[in-house]
Amino acid sequence: MWIEKDNQLACELEFKDFAQAMGFINEVALKAEKMNHHPNWSNSWNKVQIYLYTHTAGNIVTDKDRKLSEIIEKVYEKYKSKEKE
Repeated sequence: MWIEKDNQLACELEFKDFAQAMGFINEVALKAEKMNHHPNWSNSWNKVQIYLYTHTAGNIVTDKDRKLSEIIEKVYEKYKSKEKE
């Protein structure tokens, strides 16, 4: 799911529609805020691109990024399982 390249973790996720993509973004935003670690991301209809790296560590991938990537994966799996219902 994640590709580590150019000192960042990156992934592109696809959702059923725009509303589901935005729900995902909002849920991840709340979790990221609690960690005080914020992803760089963009959204185009049902696709969300996410880039993780730590600004305060010189814009490299750190344990904070790996932990947030694991949280993002769990949230994404929840949304993907809703599509199967």
